[in-house]
Amino acid sequence: MAKTTFTFANGAGSQLSGHLESPEGTPRGWAIFAHCFTCGKDSRAAVHISRALSRAGIGVLRFDFAGTGISGGTVKPLSFASDVDDLRAAAKAMAAAGMSASLLVGHSLGGIAAIVAATELPDVTAVATIGAPADLQHILRVFRPNDLDAIRSEGEATVEIAGRPFLIRRGFLEAIEEIDIEKAIASLRRPVLVMHSPVDQVVGIDHASRIFVASRHPKSFISLDTADHLLTDVADANYASAMVAAWAVRFLPTLTADIPQVEKAKGVVATETLSGKFQLNVRSGTHYLLADEPASVGGLGTGLSPYELVSAGLAACTVMTMRLYADHKGFPLERASTTVQHGKVPGMMPPDRFTRTIVLDGPLSDEQRARILEIADRCPVDLSLIRGSDVQTELESTGHAVDALEADFTLAHMGKVDG
Repeated sequence: MAKTTFTFANGAGSQLSGHLESPEGTPRGWAIFAHCFTCGKDSRAAVHISRALSRAGIGVLRFDFAGTGISGGTVKPLSFASDVDDLRAAAKAMAAAGMSASLLVGHSLGGIAAIVAATELPDVTAVATIGAPADLQHILRVFRPNDLDAIRSEGEATVEIAGRPFLIRRGFLEAIEEIDIEKAIASLRRPVLVMHSPVDQVVGIDHASRIFVASRHPKSFISLDTADHLLTDVADANYASAMVAAWAVRFLPTLTADIPQVEKAKGVVATETLSGKFQLNVRSGTHYLLADEPASVGGLGTGLSPYELVSAGLAACTVMTMRLYADHKGFPLERASTTVQHGKVPGMMPPDRFTRTIVLDGPLSDEQRARILEIADRCPVDLSLIRGSDVQTELESTGHAVDALEADFTLAHMGKVDG
């Protein structure tokens, strides 16, 4: 994935700065990420979800709202209306740059800003929210009573929220009372994904129910299990990222492969050798190997286990993809290797984690190494694992007989015939 700076002006003339996460190859669509009330473009949720979408072929702009005081470095008035205007300005700037956004993803208050902004963005085809409140009055909980009194009596006040100063004006409080979020959701008439944790201590799960009920079909809900509001646990952020990416691609054009597959894969046949409890003869075309389980679990230890075979597929696909890309770009990659380990992570859903370690030999620059690592995340097997696959099962009416060539191979590896 390539990250570049994207700067644009909002309706008030302020320059806002963001990061554009561009996928390798031709993007299938573009998205904008709206961060939470006290966050910014570099929050864990913003980074993980943007990069997951980029791996799925969707480019993402994540930027700082004007009121965060991050882009310009100064404390500016915080306003929900300005957040919505900033999103619309970002969409306009992306369209002008030939990257019209078709997906909005919003975290917490950013989710509501995304819904309201989308009502006036006809190019947006879908909206996803994460931990979003169903009404703006909920925001008042983050203010101390003295802060609210000062804002109402003096017209504005600088208050500290999550350790940072924010300038709040009376108009912010007035706007909260005027905007009907559920009405805006009902008028959206676009696909909506609602993601929320049932143990969210900042925005209760009842808000997700209200948003879901107000939304029109097609609409989807995904529970974030034990995640906190800010998705501070990496596993929770990764899970939310994968779910958004899997859901979003349904509403975008079909992704074409950026890295060509040299030859269509042949079918694989696995047949018991009847030696030991688990040993299998695995055949694809004229290629053979043994699969087995370790002796510690009742196998003979004569071949790769099923998860080792999956890991082998990911490792092989990764190296081949990096080689194709390096050769295409003319990078001086002399040799690439990949080690893949599979494990189960307790409490993570789904629990499977494949850890990939890559070694690149050759006089490559730091930028070339970074680009090769980015394309590794787009290898076809990687994308299949991330997105999930459809598996269909059929039962043949007659048993499958082991052919003579398979039998010879099996006997040879059992030591019953000479090589």
